[in-house]
Amino acid sequence: MAELYATHAPASLLYAMGITQHTTGVDNVKACCNLAMLCGNVGVFGGGVNPLRGQNNVQGACDMGGLPNVMTGYQPVADLQVLEKFSKAWNAPLSGVPGLTITDMIPAMLDGKLKALFVIGENPKLSDPDWNHLHAALKKLDFLVVQELFLSETAQVADVVFAAASVAEKDGTFTNTERRCMRIHKAIEPVGTALPDWEIISRLATAMGYPMQYDGPEAIFDEMASLTPKSYAGMTYARIGLDGLQWPCPDRSHPGTPYLHKENFTRGKGKFHAVEYQAPAEAPDAAYPFFLTTGRMFAHFHTGTMTRISPHLDVEQTTGYVSISPVDAAALAIKENDVLILTSRRGRMEAPARISNSLQPGTLFLPIHFGENPTNVLTSSEAFDPLAKIPEFKVSAVRVEKLVVAAEARQMG
Repeated sequence: MAELYATHAPASLLYAMGITQHTTGVDNVKACCNLAMLCGNVGVFGGGVNPLRGQNNVQGACDMGGLPNVMTGYQPVADLQVLEKFSKAWNAPLSGVPGLTITDMIPAMLDGKLKALFVIGENPKLSDPDWNHLHAALKKLDFLVVQELFLSETAQVADVVFAAASVAEKDGTFTNTERRCMRIHKAIEPVGTALPDWEIISRLATAMGYPMQYDGPEAIFDEMASLTPKSYAGMTYARIGLDGLQWPCPDRSHPGTPYLHKENFTRGKGKFHAVEYQAPAEAPDAAYPFFLTTGRMFAHFHTGTMTRISPHLDVEQTTGYVSISPVDAAALAIKENDVLILTSRRGRMEAPARISNSLQPGTLFLPIHFGENPTNVLTSSEAFDPLAKIPEFKVSAVRVEKLVVAAEARQMG
């Protein structure tokens, strides 16, 4: 693979959560960029470093300012000129202090500094690390609002739940990993009392004393484009059309940008970063001898909020499981579907065994989709990348034992 990548141009490098969900996630991405530049695969059609995000519009959400330290198009909130521009456009004073990352929010809840939480389309009770730590933090909140399609684990403990419209019930845009902004079109009217996200937020803002009146998502998009000069300023719903437009698209005559760094890098020459290996925050030892990694399986999506509602998808896999290599299964006398107990320094959970040749000895795998077998009981909230603040979901130290053997041992004791 190394020879193929180095000698066949152009070559595209694509990565997913196995690169980023580590304490060294930023360094891992830098290493990918180093490799792409070294082999001449940046600034060419069909090349580049392309993150496969966890959801279809993560790129678009980040572009729209869904990060605590930037406005749209990655304009820093701490920049006084940026702050003045947005304050004027929205006719409201804005803070230049960056907000909290999700990793920072949980300690803030425990400390009583964060008293209310508004969760939109997220299920932190199942997706955030260290269930016990998070559960204690959520209980400290004075008020929890969840905006969701279905009653997820987090929505079930909320003080208020706003019924949100699904992708089929609203208009808007998505932006994918190649920076292509595309239209979505409403296929059916929202069911019941559900509303599009923008309308829920507008009504809430108005009720709280800030009148927010828009004719629809196109008006919001036009406002965003007018405030985002370098990347989205040239885009309109009409120009996006069927094929979409790729940013940067700075004006209405610009055709969009199929790939970045065509002539040279933004900073002139590409910058290589010296990246040294760092061990995971938690390594196996005598008490917890196995590596645990978490991830996805084909039939389900994230915490199963949508896919487990569907009988056609849920029938594919109705419960969680723990994958174990044949070597480890034989050593521990584990058979297929034996119920196993997994224990880490944070907690314990049970799941049936699945013996798999895809795992190396010493490593276990858990899918993240199942609330009855929550992986985040085991993962750590203290191990995360210091820059991106992404938790180390891919590496935890655990021990494993058969439920029957453990029960017999307790009876004998």
